[in-house]
Amino acid sequence: MGRKNIIKSNRKVIAEGLRDGVPIGLGYLAVSFSLGIAAKNAGLNFFQSFLASLLCNASAGEYSGFTVIAADATYFEMAVVTLIANARYLLMSCALSQRIKSGTSLIHRLLLGFFITDEFFGITISRKGSVNPYYTYGAIIFAGPCWALGTALGTIAGNVLPLRVVSALSVALFGMFLAIIVPPTKGNKPLMGIVIFSFIASLAFAYLPVISEISEGTRTIILTVIISAAAALLFPVKDEEGSENVA
Repeated sequence: MGRKNIIKSNRKVIAEGLRDGVPIGLGYLAVSFSLGIAAKNAGLNFFQSFLASLLCNASAGEYSGFTVIAADATYFEMAVVTLIANARYLLMSCALSQRIKSGTSLIHRLLLGFFITDEFFGITISRKGSVNPYYTYGAIIFAGPCWALGTALGTIAGNVLPLRVVSALSVALFGMFLAIIVPPTKGNKPLMGIVIFSFIASLAFAYLPVISEISEGTRTIILTVIISAAAALLFPVKDEEGSENVA
């Protein structure tokens, strides 16, 4: 295929990605607005929150980072919490790597890894054939700036709106996380039990002697590692062929 044909093909793929990225971007704009409220509560200004969302395309990881910032945790705690919260993207990267053509350059591989989110991964992996990086780039053109802009707007609103309104908007972020964790628990009793136990353990850690004196960031790390490891050992996920994978 000639160079002109390749360029024309890539433009077509970019346009397809842009089309599929519009609804994702609109969703990002709404969700990241609530994330901006959390950034404001952590003491970040609008530019800092904009930059944070521009460099971290993950709501759970970003919220974890804002949480440890608000708790005045150390850089090490922030790095570990963010790594744990975003660990699933390592698996998504491995899955995408199996669909990328062998001749794809390193820069494309790195960019795909950097821009992986649940939504981008979903629309990219669902396409037939080999993964074309330009499709993901097309989706990012619209959705990426929406994520960062929404966070900045949320931070600005948090600085302008009355305290009571800010507190009310902060609840929206918790609603977002409930919307993430509640649907998978339906019909999955082990997962429901794990979620409920996580809530109880987190509350207990906040009030138990000695443990409550540990920083919030460290408590989050401890709980995440212990509960996720126990869940993987007690309730391994079975694939369709019947073999077991520790997740």
